[in-house]
Amino acid sequence: MSSVADEPRDGMKLIEIDQGQLRQHVDGLVRDAVEETLNALLDAEADALCNAKRYERSPDRTDYRAGSYPRTLQTKAGEVELKVPKLRRATFESQVIERYRRRESSVEEALVEMYLAGVSVRRVEDITAALWGTRVSPSTVSELNQKIYARIHAWRNRPLTGEHPYVYLDGIWLSREFGGEVRPVAVLVAIGVNADGFREILGVMEGAKEDTESWRAFLRNLKERGLKGVQLVVSDKCLGLVEALGECFPEARWQRCVVHFYRNAFTAVPTGKVREAAALLKAIHAQEDREAALAKAAQVVTKLEAMRLGKAAAVVRAGVAETLAYMSFPREHWTRIRTNNPLERLNREIRRRTRVVGAFPDGESALVLVAARLRHVAGTTWGLRRYLNTDLLKDLDRPPEPAAVAG
Repeated sequence: MSSVADEPRDGMKLIEIDQGQLRQHVDGLVRDAVEETLNALLDAEADALCNAKRYERSPDRTDYRAGSYPRTLQTKAGEVELKVPKLRRATFESQVIERYRRRESSVEEALVEMYLAGVSVRRVEDITAALWGTRVSPSTVSELNQKIYARIHAWRNRPLTGEHPYVYLDGIWLSREFGGEVRPVAVLVAIGVNADGFREILGVMEGAKEDTESWRAFLRNLKERGLKGVQLVVSDKCLGLVEALGECFPEARWQRCVVHFYRNAFTAVPTGKVREAAALLKAIHAQEDREAALAKAAQVVTKLEAMRLGKAAAVVRAGVAETLAYMSFPREHWTRIRTNNPLERLNREIRRRTRVVGAFPDGESALVLVAARLRHVAGTTWGLRRYLNTDLLKDLDRPPEPAAVAG
């Protein structure tokens, strides 16, 4: 690390410091300290789960240690070796490991976005060095990119377990290059609320366009992967979707998004009368039950016709019954199942993240980036916070729905 200089100065021998060796030594000390600290945290977490320290005799003990297994972790100080405890009865889930998993997911997503945005390999090396604390080679980046694609593919095709009483469906349009031209590509997305009331990303698939065949393939994929127990599907009125839904999930009711229904009606309303028309339409969905809403809808149709808005009245007469399926479910769920807003918010996030890319080189690239973003969102509070009290669905008595609107 040091050496004595050949020429003395002022009767003293100078010591030359090897900066490289010193830095390596210090880095080693820091890495060892980080490794020791993290392993101490893991042991403390295991003690808390067992409700007793290792080898401690305690009447309050709830579990026992069963050894450990090694796991490497990349940190700013370098790669450290963790000794993850194992328990006899419970599964050891560490906050240290969970934070690592979340960071690993975020880095994967960032790498996918960087590649699809056309960032150079050299720039990717700089960014990964900032994220991980270590610089990776171009070949490693390429290999990691392939692993990311494989993981995203596996996540998209994972089995769906349990029941999902509520399902939301929508498509998002992105741009892709095809033969030197920029053409639109549809990415179909499904989210659901499971039997415990938590939201899940159920599936994402490329569709040539939002037609019956694309939706049929998507819904079949969901069903083959285990989607079941569907009681209500919420979506816009895409004819291809509604037709495919009747084939794949005939037992499920369909809820036409109320917001999209309003927008459809507003296309036949002059700008100066939109506010008044909106108040009339909202009055329909402010009723206490389906029968009252249908009666109110008949009054609204008459009012619109009196306002010389015959086309808007026709839209209401033909479609309002499709927007009232939610009223056959618990009232506490109404505000969250009568529109496609939960999925619309995700779509806005997807557009924000994909806007910088512009046109994708192919549909697969668009699909992977969308799936990467959804996978990341699923691991946040979005999927970890209970969304609905699904206990209210038990023993729910739903009467038959009237077929049409009077008037």
